[in-house]
Amino acid sequence: MIAYFDASAIVKRYLVERGSRETIRLTAESEMIATSIVSRAEVAAGFARAARTGLVRQDRARRAQESFAGDWPDFVRVPVTHALVEQAETLAWNYGLRGYDAVQLASAIAWQESVGTEILLATFDRQLWETASKAGVRVWPAKLPG
Repeated sequence: MIAYFDASAIVKRYLVERGSRETIRLTAESEMIATSIVSRAEVAAGFARAARTGLVRQDRARRAQESFAGDWPDFVRVPVTHALVEQAETLAWNYGLRGYDAVQLASAIAWQESVGTEILLATFDRQLWETASKAGVRVWPAKLPG
């Protein structure tokens, strides 16, 4: 299986929360995992927010960030090009997506086209999850928690 992880799925690999166990299993079952280059900043922001809001202790969030940074080279990183941003613009307009969600979806579509086979988009972002299948990308998990 070939997967694309958005930032919400990546965070679940490093911080224990609802969906983490399944996300780690999907990671182990995947031949390759790609993500957008912007996920580096999005994931760091997610860890920092978890610490600021008290969901995790500061030291735990820092360890998660360090572990993620160490794993970063293992991800296939989809670059943000002018053409990808144009596609993200269209997706944002057509589906009402937020900016980075549109970039994540455009990146997943670009990754799917580059590998020439169906991929699985792992996301826990409800709006992105609902939109991806409309745009021709299979989503995971089959049902969002909560």
